[in-house]
Amino acid sequence: MVRELVSCIGSHLVDKLMENEKNEVIFADNYVTGSKENLEKWIGHPRFELIRHDVREPLLIEVDRIYHLVCPASPIFYKYNPVKTIQTNVIGTLSMSGVILLTSTSEVYVDPLIHPQPESYWGNVNPIGVRSCYDEGKASVQHGIEIRIARIFNTYGPRMNIDVGRVGSNFIPQALRGDALTIQKPGTQTRSFCYLSDMVEGDDTGPINIGNPGGFAMVELAETVKERKPDISKAKEVLSWEPMVKLREGLPLMEENFRLKSKLYCNESSTKKKMAQPCKL
Repeated sequence: MVRELVSCIGSHLVDKLMENEKNEVIFADNYVTGSKENLEKWIGHPRFELIRHDVREPLLIEVDRIYHLVCPASPIFYKYNPVKTIQTNVIGTLSMSGVILLTSTSEVYVDPLIHPQPESYWGNVNPIGVRSCYDEGKASVQHGIEIRIARIFNTYGPRMNIDVGRVGSNFIPQALRGDALTIQKPGTQTRSFCYLSDMVEGDDTGPINIGNPGGFAMVELAETVKERKPDISKAKEVLSWEPMVKLREGLPLMEENFRLKSKLYCNESSTKKKMAQPCKL
């Protein structure tokens, strides 16, 4: 069973699982941030079932394995209701039992002082910061529960939501519209980006960093660069895993998907006469 917000990683994971004709997949989600369109090709398939469900409530169902991806990962969404964000992480995880793969996040390292970050690093944490509902919520469920943990770094690719406060999903729509690209201060922080098809290949006991160790700065002219990128030595050793898709290869695929989404949005908005000016594509 996959428990997820109907977003990019969850839908790509379903694609991967459904490739095996022996698998039957149950997908539980409350659709807060995702879209059913990401699972459109599987709806109605005899080996696939979609359930509307809030992970904070019990779900009595028997499965062989649980992929626990639930929690808004975009700052826009998780800052909107920080209490529900924490509840989703903690209560949602405690309600499960069995073989569980939990997707953690590089945010548990927060503002790291070690580069790149190994799994043993505790991070440089601000427990009362505006992002702590997400950071601490993810960190709190990694202790005392027998689960597998994939500590995911920045992911990008088709099916991501547009304009949700992430670097990739902000830059591409802005470029398509002809807008100036928005860089958050100080602009010297680096991020690594792992393509979705690489991301869904990693699975074992953890925590294990899953991400692309190649990072780059938002603004590369600064003397001091704050980096957040994974040390994937453990993933290579335990999983024989490393990312294969380079950023220059993956971004055009994401751009193509976003361009289609933008056209659909423009058409719908024009029909409803809510557009102040024509879309720039």
